[in-house]
Amino acid sequence: MKNMKTYLITGILLCLSYVLQGQDIHFSQFYMSPLNLNPALTGVMQCDQRAVVNYRNQWAGVIGANAYNTYSASYDRKMAVGEEDYFGVGGTLWGDVAGEANFGTKQARLSFSYSKKMGGKRKQAHYLSIGADAGLTQRSVTERDLRWPTQVTNGQFDPTIDPGEFIPNSSFLYPDFTAGILWFSTLGDRKSFYAGAALSHLNQPSISFLNRTENLYSKLTLHAGGEYPLNSKISLKPDIVYFSQGPHTQINAGTSVRFKMGGSQGRALSNMLGQFFQIGMWYRLGNKVPGGLISDAVILVSRFDFDNYGIGFSYDLNISKLNQAAAGNGSFELSFIYLICGSGSQAVYCPTF
Repeated sequence: MKNMKTYLITGILLCLSYVLQGQDIHFSQFYMSPLNLNPALTGVMQCDQRAVVNYRNQWAGVIGANAYNTYSASYDRKMAVGEEDYFGVGGTLWGDVAGEANFGTKQARLSFSYSKKMGGKRKQAHYLSIGADAGLTQRSVTERDLRWPTQVTNGQFDPTIDPGEFIPNSSFLYPDFTAGILWFSTLGDRKSFYAGAALSHLNQPSISFLNRTENLYSKLTLHAGGEYPLNSKISLKPDIVYFSQGPHTQINAGTSVRFKMGGSQGRALSNMLGQFFQIGMWYRLGNKVPGGLISDAVILVSRFDFDNYGIGFSYDLNISKLNQAAAGNGSFELSFIYLICGSGSQAVYCPTF
């Protein structure tokens, strides 16, 4: 049964890659992976520079040590244009790998944005940001570790049998392009709003291992959120994101409660960078193909911000039928953000991501 299970999983991974044309990586803590969400978020931060690291482990309860492991690292910075506008530039490296055959995707990407002040004052301002990115992606599978139907005899896998099969293109590269737009408003201390949209895979590259034309679906991302203070110490941070890629749809929505624990005395940015702890819950909907939306997961999230550092942890509780195969095990994520502030940081106030 174990060998048959491995064979079935391998088949599923290959089908996802060149029959269903796949879905992109995703993070439950999407708000802590800004450059993967929307290139218009490049440079949109309270400080001058930002480094972000994300890690996600998914489906370990179903395929054990061969679970999906997704990792991402990014760096971006903003550069002043005059007194109130600015450019953003950044780079991202991410990868995704799963299964005994190491089915994986890796991408290196450069992002650019321009943020224009549309009105308001310094601490109560409205900005429009436009962005784009260009990336080079590698998709690969370890062919020697694949298991074929011709190698199964009486329900048992026999590696000594020549499968008589091969993958003509087990590793290949393709370019990828994304464009995005963002509106954000800062309305005072711990009060903000943002909304954005991005369209990924504008060139719809072919992703077939079999040298066929299998174009990657373009992906539409819509997202919005903000922060609203309840009193001097507590605020609410609701967020929502919508993904649509070919026949696939996903919606994440939820709210965190953010507690202000302290500030950096004598610093102009103390209300933005002090010490905060937040905890919340998200709800994720997905869709069956064919079929409508179904409940997928409840996501428990927490985050601690200490001046320039931010650490996030989340755990997905699967509530779909997959939970039976996962034996109750969910997915977890870790996120880390490091901000570098300088004299230019005080020129523009941004929402907290």
